[in-house]
Amino acid sequence: MLVALCAVLALAGGLSACGDSVPGNAVARVGDNLVKQSTFTHWLGVAALSSQPPGATAAPVVPDPPNFTKCAAAKANSAPKPAKGQPAPTAAQFKSQCKQEYDGERDQVMQFLIQSRWILGEANDQGVKVSDAEVRKSFDQQKRQSFPTDTQYQAYLKTSGMTEADILMQVKVSLLSTKIRKKVTKGKDKVTDAQITAYYNKNKSRFAQPQRRDLNVVLTRTKPQADQALKALRSGQSFASVAKKFSIDQASKAQGGKLPAVTPGQQEKAFDAAIFKARRGALTGPVKTQFGYYVFTVTKATPASQQTLEQAKPTIRQLLASQGQQKALNSFVKDFQKKWKGQTNCRKGFVIALCKNAPKPKTGTQTAPPGAVPQTSGGAQQGTPSQTPSGQ
Repeated sequence: MLVALCAVLALAGGLSACGDSVPGNAVARVGDNLVKQSTFTHWLGVAALSSQPPGATAAPVVPDPPNFTKCAAAKANSAPKPAKGQPAPTAAQFKSQCKQEYDGERDQVMQFLIQSRWILGEANDQGVKVSDAEVRKSFDQQKRQSFPTDTQYQAYLKTSGMTEADILMQVKVSLLSTKIRKKVTKGKDKVTDAQITAYYNKNKSRFAQPQRRDLNVVLTRTKPQADQALKALRSGQSFASVAKKFSIDQASKAQGGKLPAVTPGQQEKAFDAAIFKARRGALTGPVKTQFGYYVFTVTKATPASQQTLEQAKPTIRQLLASQGQQKALNSFVKDFQKKWKGQTNCRKGFVIALCKNAPKPKTGTQTAPPGAVPQTSGGAQQGTPSQTPSGQ
């Protein structure tokens, strides 16, 4: 009977809500919930405001598809007079600009609205909830941090095009996203001593420090210049003054000739060999390299060291715990995207990559952007629709 009813409504041209269809008063269906046209239009206005250049005083023109008559006219009226000898932009060019802007803002808003519904839907399925009191508390904290006075807050609402209800829903979705993430990763940070030991034995070199040497250096282009620098140093002049006069290495020159914490293999081959053969305090050079001639002295020599297992334990424990949580989250994200994309249908003219009825992506492209899933860190942001979740 349901199938028959849907068929009748479709033949009659009705706005059917059956199956995967999207009625004319909506731009998308996510599960049993509609993303309404009015919601899309509201956030398109917010997107238009957010794309305004800094300091703009004129009201933004929201692109008006499909003909973009108002948008093209506004661009024509505000366009600067072309330079002498240059043709003025045509109506078709203004229309093309409007379409390009609309396509970008439409996709941004659709992604934002669909992502929000995904989070709300997943929270419902997982039994994850936030109370009105939690939302209000988080909202008040963020408001105090961002807007010291109510006047500033009211000005923000006016310039952003958002209402307080919009921001409260942003906060709600952000809190839900954080709670989902915590639920998914709960208990996945358990690490045993055996796992820590195995990781340490396999990655001992990561917990080793190579020998290091601090230097005073002068780099010259020619050997005669290096000889002059060496003579000046032997006469008692400081490395800082000699480097200032002769050195072509701007980084060490700016530090009075100092080149700290040099490790084996870090410098050019000939210079590297000389550094780790030189005696501490001995004036050495000139050493010929592809960059010029070095004169240097080793001011400090730190021997190589190896962290013990006990010393490395805290670092390894934290690393393995983080890896465990990330693995659980990655697995969840994969299923989350597949699940919700499979329940998302978009009306023609509003189809983006997050929609089930989107064209198949080319090989190697991502079907759902990272922002469409609960992230590894929470926190609500205030800004453009692509940055903030919202209710419908």
